[in-house]
Amino acid sequence: MTHESILEKLQPVFRDVFDNDEIIVTDSSTAADIEEWDSLAHMQLISAVEVEFGIKFNIGEINSFANVGEMVESIAKHASK
Repeated sequence: MTHESILEKLQPVFRDVFDNDEIIVTDSSTAADIEEWDSLAHMQLISAVEVEFGIKFNIGEINSFANVGEMVESIAKHASK
């Protein structure tokens, strides 16, 4: 999977989790950019991403995501295993 294809596949996941069809995620998107993104929504997002991509993040990965780009990189690593 390419970086771009992962980002494209994440778009509807974010829109579904945050119930907002206007969200546009980029590599630099963070929780500060999405009003609804609180700690509970973060865990719902992680769970939805894991289901969508058929992967399982470890707690260290989850805690280290500074932005969506880092999440994409982690997904790519899991997908290549």
